[in-house]
Amino acid sequence: MSQSLTYISRRNCTPLTDAVLMKAAPSVFAHDKHESRSERYTYIPTIDVVNGLRAEGFMPVHVSQGRSRIPGKANFTKHLIRFRRQGQGPTYTHLGELFPELILMNSHDGTSAYKIMAGMMRLRCFNGMIVLDKNLEEVRVPHKGNVTEKVIEGSYRVMDASQEALRVADHWSGVSLSRDEQMVLAEATHMLRFDEDNTTGQAIQPKQFLAPWRKEDRGDDLWHVANRLQENTMKGGLHGFRWDEKARRHRRVTTREVKSVETDVKVNRAIWHLSQRMAELKGAA
Repeated sequence: MSQSLTYISRRNCTPLTDAVLMKAAPSVFAHDKHESRSERYTYIPTIDVVNGLRAEGFMPVHVSQGRSRIPGKANFTKHLIRFRRQGQGPTYTHLGELFPELILMNSHDGTSAYKIMAGMMRLRCFNGMIVLDKNLEEVRVPHKGNVTEKVIEGSYRVMDASQEALRVADHWSGVSLSRDEQMVLAEATHMLRFDEDNTTGQAIQPKQFLAPWRKEDRGDDLWHVANRLQENTMKGGLHGFRWDEKARRHRRVTTREVKSVETDVKVNRAIWHLSQRMAELKGAA
């Protein structure tokens, strides 16, 4: 079972150094594959792939790593690194200054192949979204053959997909949602974030996921709504009260920031998918 171990985020144009990567995600530097892997498993340290991407102008700006309760797997677990193209400035300033990004996920314990996904970062709120779009490129590279070359080749296609995702975001900014439509998305996001028997989830109302963090986030268009849903889900900080039967009083509860690699990807992509489906239902896909 995996949980979050470390989470380092740099939402500016300063690339992460090897020292920062090592501190946050030692599995990026794993010296060998986990003992459970067969001889057919080609071991390529993630740092070799990172360096290959650096040489192509893709710089790491964010990293996170999971951890395992299984003895001996801690330094082989799943990790996620976000890259930004060197010299790439923000675009679509009216949406909050967006950067196209590519996301690399990998592990050395057999739980993940190299996976390259499209993403974007919104400078105004340091929001990092991950795209789920059947029409946009996503690349999986198994641990076989020339992994680094295949990842680099796929990264160019994924970065093009990230650029296309920015155009989708711009399109969503012109799709107006009614309050009922916003609540449908909020209720789906609430169900995504909490299990049915989660006591914290029982104290949090779906409408709280629609609350803006700043005045620039207000708006009834699909883009602003999707950003509020994503930020409130990922950053946590939503407050509510639940009844403590034992103490016979209400207790204050607060949602936590999402730090798990698996949950980060799952939640981000699910919110993108929900938003995309809403756009389709509105006839604005």
